[in-house]
Amino acid sequence: MTTVRSAPVAAVRVPPRSAIGELRAIKIVWQRELIRFADDRMRIVTSVVQPFVFLFVLGSGLASLTSASTAGVNLRTFMYPGILAMAVLFTAIFSAASIVWDREFGFLREMLVAPVRRSSIVIGKCLGGTTVAALQGVLVIAIAGLVGVPYAPTLIITLLGLQALLAFALTAFGLMIAVRITQLQAFMAVTQMFVMPLFFVAGAIFPVSGLPAWLAVLNRIDPLTYAIDPMRHAVFEHLDVNDKARQALDAGVSWGSWHVPPVLEAAIVLLLGLVMLIVAIVEFSRTD
Repeated sequence: MTTVRSAPVAAVRVPPRSAIGELRAIKIVWQRELIRFADDRMRIVTSVVQPFVFLFVLGSGLASLTSASTAGVNLRTFMYPGILAMAVLFTAIFSAASIVWDREFGFLREMLVAPVRRSSIVIGKCLGGTTVAALQGVLVIAIAGLVGVPYAPTLIITLLGLQALLAFALTAFGLMIAVRITQLQAFMAVTQMFVMPLFFVAGAIFPVSGLPAWLAVLNRIDPLTYAIDPMRHAVFEHLDVNDKARQALDAGVSWGSWHVPPVLEAAIVLLLGLVMLIVAIVEFSRTD
């Protein structure tokens, strides 16, 4: 009788989790988001076109109607911070859709079997979306001179910092929604329900002073308000405008009679981003 010998089973060694391994996982996920964005040229073009249309077509078209109320300031100059926020807004939200795409087409399952924490995947995607949205914002910052915004070094640095902060918060917001959604169409429908109201209520294309009571309340609870207002304040700090124009167009955000400092507004955006990222991590850890 012959003895059948079974082939030896290769040992599989799963490396233990470590801080270096988690950082490497975050880096890989971050790099993947950048590669996907760089390869999608149509996405790059479409995300640039919309801010340009709002800034140059809508801004130029409405300039003649609003010239009396802008105290000599070009409407496109006033709209510029809001359009910068728009470029970051759409890119950041749709960058978060990658987690829904990966889930729908099975790639996320392969990521989940890796010996890393699920939080590392979420953080990597958040940093990737933040980087992509921030780079998109840089393109809008590059055209600042075309709408009368000076290329002052302090202004450019301030705008870069604020738009990166906004990109982080919005990507975290998108991920918070995306981690529980299984279909890309459903994610698009849900985000469209939030994106445009957030943009318009935040005062991106109109001053936040002198609003009707109901709109003022919505404006104050809109997180995007606290990113656009310090951007606009930074722009007007570098413009040679009279006090009337500054009071009408850059009155700032107030809680009652107290004027909210731009530094506190930036801190609010950062805090909201961190809270939403934590919620996204917790929710993603509960998914199957």
